[in-house]
Amino acid sequence: MDTPKNRSETLREQIEEMIAVGRLAPGQHLDETVLAEEFGVSRTPIREALIQLASMGIIVMRPRRGAIVAEIGPQQLIEMFEVMAEFEAMCGRLAARRMSVAEHATLMASHLACKQARDSSDTDAYFYKNEAFHEQIYAGSHNTFLAEQARALHRRLRPYRRLQLRVRDRLKTSFDEHDGVVNAIIAGNSELTVELLRQHIMIQGQRFADLVASLHQLKTVTDGDKPALADAAA
Repeated sequence: MDTPKNRSETLREQIEEMIAVGRLAPGQHLDETVLAEEFGVSRTPIREALIQLASMGIIVMRPRRGAIVAEIGPQQLIEMFEVMAEFEAMCGRLAARRMSVAEHATLMASHLACKQARDSSDTDAYFYKNEAFHEQIYAGSHNTFLAEQARALHRRLRPYRRLQLRVRDRLKTSFDEHDGVVNAIIAGNSELTVELLRQHIMIQGQRFADLVASLHQLKTVTDGDKPALADAAA
């Protein structure tokens, strides 16, 4: 039987996933009672899960007003992607120097899994395969502290990274960028890996405009047709 701690951690992961896939949108109110009914649990593990999410910056706990899914303004979003690009670049530099032959094979397998998702035009599948691909690079850095920081920011940006994949032709472009990264890492070319990963993560110009437009469309849909979990007590 799950302990309360394990139950709250499982709930945290489930709520985080709902946020990542857009079921719970930025700015949306999170009602403990409705969530408890949704998952068939008491409010206590829900509250513990929300506290965990708040500590990660994924939601915001407001005194006497409850919790909402954290919103990121355009300027802050740019800044966070800039930092994420540097984290990825640092992980890539070390991975190109430190990954073993066996790790190269695992990275290539993750890359090919992305290809299958791309070929089937399955955005959701690509989202998860893409996460696994980047995780191989974090682990391949063999720098535990750096990998933890990269994972934390990656998690914070999950909903926005997922939205990017819905922009036209982004799946193909993303995979092509991965291909260059894989080749650079396997060749041991750390500086090329840095540049390729930095450009892969950064959002600039039209790409950023497309992301903002996607956010606006998501907000419009959410405001016009609130999901069952939205604003029950707001």
